[in-house]
Amino acid sequence: MRRSKVVSAASIVAASALVLSACGGGDDGGDSNNGSTSDVKSMATGKAQDGDQFKLAEAEPFDEAIVAIDDGFSAYNNKTPDANSSYNNYVLTAAITGPFVLDGNNKVLLNADVMESVEVTSQDPQVVEYKIKPGVKWSDGEAWDCDDFYLGWLSHSGKVESFTSASTTGYELMDVTCKDDLTFETKYSEPYLDYKGMFSDQMLLPAHIVEKQAGVEDITALKPGGDAAKLKAAGDFWTKEWGGFNAETMPGSGPYKIASFDANTEQIVLERNPEWIGAKGGPDKITVRAIPDTKAMATALQNGEIDVAASTQPDATAASTLKGLSSQGVVYGSAPQLTYEHFDLNFNRIFADDAARKAFFQAINRQEIVDKLIKPVQADAEPKNNVIFFEGEPGAKDVYSDKTNQGAEAAKKTLEEGGWKLGEDGIYVKDGKRLSVEISHNENARRSQTVEILIPQMKAAGIEVKDDTDANFLKGRVDKGDYDVALFGWSSAPFHAESKAIYTTGGNQNWQGLSNPDIDAAYETAVSATDEQVALEAYQAADAALAESYATVPLFATPSMWAFRGIDRVYMQSYNGALWNVGEWEKTE
Repeated sequence: MRRSKVVSAASIVAASALVLSACGGGDDGGDSNNGSTSDVKSMATGKAQDGDQFKLAEAEPFDEAIVAIDDGFSAYNNKTPDANSSYNNYVLTAAITGPFVLDGNNKVLLNADVMESVEVTSQDPQVVEYKIKPGVKWSDGEAWDCDDFYLGWLSHSGKVESFTSASTTGYELMDVTCKDDLTFETKYSEPYLDYKGMFSDQMLLPAHIVEKQAGVEDITALKPGGDAAKLKAAGDFWTKEWGGFNAETMPGSGPYKIASFDANTEQIVLERNPEWIGAKGGPDKITVRAIPDTKAMATALQNGEIDVAASTQPDATAASTLKGLSSQGVVYGSAPQLTYEHFDLNFNRIFADDAARKAFFQAINRQEIVDKLIKPVQADAEPKNNVIFFEGEPGAKDVYSDKTNQGAEAAKKTLEEGGWKLGEDGIYVKDGKRLSVEISHNENARRSQTVEILIPQMKAAGIEVKDDTDANFLKGRVDKGDYDVALFGWSSAPFHAESKAIYTTGGNQNWQGLSNPDIDAAYETAVSATDEQVALEAYQAADAALAESYATVPLFATPSMWAFRGIDRVYMQSYNGALWNVGEWEKTE
């Protein structure tokens, strides 16, 4: 699922949805491109990882780890459109388990702590069987079993109006069966190559809590089109009642559970899940603090207020500070993320005009943005030239270089051919409306700097740009389409199908009002393909059609940067953050 990072949006759309998402020049003998002060690449795998299976390794327990991230936790259910955020995911990855784990190399691994197997038992029709290990429990003692998978499907199927999920991609193709308490089977109406993305990404929530709170005896007896009153009660609870944190209704199924959450300070505390079936090492307690100012985060680590600084918002000054702490035992790391920064243009406002969108693209000098804001953190950074793929991935093609950085005169020509007239104040006008737009984003220094760079570029082309900074933009506005241009990041797991929810007509995360039949058709072909090459070519076609729509301006792939002291190894996983393997951290002197 793609999540917005504003972090606060990534690509397991297959199973969920993209999430909202809210580094440095080489030195100290680290990587020449990212400036890491140690061999962080060796920390990207789990200590007990074996082939395609992941288990938490046995480790010596210690008392507490204090971890800082860029933005605060807001919801136990991270799968509703208004909550879907990387920063929730960074916390929940330790508290809510699933059938697969991503390591630091984005390798998809079977979660052998809780699963016996996940197997395709039939190709035609495609049938996938999930075998759950006996004895896996929620922190309140209830079984983690087939009922929870069934609720995951029911809530994401798109077939029950009261369940409002961020994405239905893949789930709408399934018929599901609980063959027994520990065996869950999905049968697809058409092939689905990204099946490993399903039921992952912290989406398996406690069915027994929904049953109790909604007055439902057996969640698996609820069928789309069935008992309307019970479906509504279950869906309303799932959608509306799992924001924030309530200890009575929000148990943990991973190695940790949430112990407390202060909504005012956005500080959340995790403690061990007493029922966890796997290894029980790592910190007994994890305190996660929100520090939106990356420079302040670096200072907090320098002063010993935190043990881990984990940021997805690269900042040159903060990176320099963190790398300078190596003599104090601080290890600094930076790595590419499956996250990209971008502008989304809203088709329901002034950018319904084709010429206005095209001119906006032409006037942008993305290289200037990258050179000033990203290269000081990651020296080899370049503008991102596609949306569905990441640079270096098979299938990645440049479909944006010929649409951006064309200069002010090219943008003016496009506007004038589209019926816009230059006003006396230097701003174009059409049908009585000035081409004046706001760039909306969360409270983020780098995003404010991005707008500062953009303002003179646009002014030269006769487009007025204003900065609309709103700390809550990614927590209630972006998903309502309340913007002219949205500036944020999408974070994804390594499954391209999840981006379907963002760019197809009526998609759950299509907040900008984009509708293009060529994009829709390409995604339908890609998602249902049985051959990986056919799928790749269809995703390429979708990427090209998206670029031709002048809908989304990719800026750059966002590098992460993190630093830690007093812990043996920490790796900032591209999608799940630093806590993906916190249960095997060990204290050092």
